[in-house]
Amino acid sequence: MNNKTILVIEDNALNTKLVRSLLAIEKYSVLEASDAESGIQLAREKRPDVILMAMQLPGMDGLDATRLIKIDPDLKSIPIIALTSREMDGDDRKAIEAGCDGYISKPIDTRGFLKTIDQYLSQS
Repeated sequence: MNNKTILVIEDNALNTKLVRSLLAIEKYSVLEASDAESGIQLAREKRPDVILMAMQLPGMDGLDATRLIKIDPDLKSIPIIALTSREMDGDDRKAIEAGCDGYISKPIDTRGFLKTIDQYLSQS
């Protein structure tokens, strides 16, 4: 059993289901939030090893949520991987500027997804 915890902050139920299924392959513990505010609260309570952050969220967007996490002394060391849409030109750049450590484009490439997660877990 893998003892790493991944927090997924994503409001699209199909994307969340796909990510959860992929993470289950490696037996990661998965936390889920459908908006930034509850995601930040979960991060504070559970201290995940990695956060997967959608950029387009209801209410506060993923960019602002990332900025808040990265200025919090207790959370700033948690790697944040942005989930960006390919059709949203510049989302990857904006995510990095906001403090994300990397990004994964949607639709998600299922073959490379776990490799990307593993890279950030080995750094944390």
